[in-house]
Amino acid sequence: MKKLIIGNWKMALGYQQSLELAENLVLSQPPRPLLAEVVVCPSPVAISSVANILEGTAIFWGAQDAAEQTPGALTGETSLESLVELDCRFILLGHSERRQFFNETDAIINAKLRAVIERTTIKPVVCLGEDLATRQFGQAEEKVSRQLQAVLAGIILPADRELIIAYEPIWAIGTGQTSTPEQAQAMHQFIRQELEQLGYPNNRLLYGGSVKPDNAASLLAMPDIDGLLVGGASLTADSFWPIVFAQ
Repeated sequence: MKKLIIGNWKMALGYQQSLELAENLVLSQPPRPLLAEVVVCPSPVAISSVANILEGTAIFWGAQDAAEQTPGALTGETSLESLVELDCRFILLGHSERRQFFNETDAIINAKLRAVIERTTIKPVVCLGEDLATRQFGQAEEKVSRQLQAVLAGIILPADRELIIAYEPIWAIGTGQTSTPEQAQAMHQFIRQELEQLGYPNNRLLYGGSVKPDNAASLLAMPDIDGLLVGGASLTADSFWPIVFAQ
């Protein structure tokens, strides 16, 4: 199975900046075969135009979030159905920033995951991870295990659907800190074992936490890390492509 590299543009770029970055990615792609599956997740206002630029290239596009409700009177939200129309292939669910700033709970993420699986063919990327205090108290695995159980409660995954888990240690997001490859590997191995016990085998596991060109190769070399969720380093082609080709 191919490695998966996802660039999360968050709300860092304006509409025109998003188009410029998409164009730069296309124009600057190294003339080598892609060994990884490459995805970018623009802000909602830019998805359609970014998709037009990336159409026919080897780069897929996805969404950073969506509402679980069906289309209707829900001001300010993005429906899954609209993302299907835009041919989004991936969607991020439960990113740490959604949890922290918008009070998204595991129950909300569970509802969104259920809606994605039942109403679309979009591949869900479920984010989870612990804060610094939890890790320092030696409770990181317990925290992640509780998140997995809550987010996956009652979820029936069809045999032809893929569930992607992104482990993002909160203490390593936007701080300049990062797990050592060995720390990341240990948690990914734990998550894989937990998923198997919960009845969800053979899923790709991504690491997301201050990923940069200089640590991407060492992270991707770990046996249980199947890809990367990249934040700030995905905002320029000069830093994103070295991560994609870091294998």
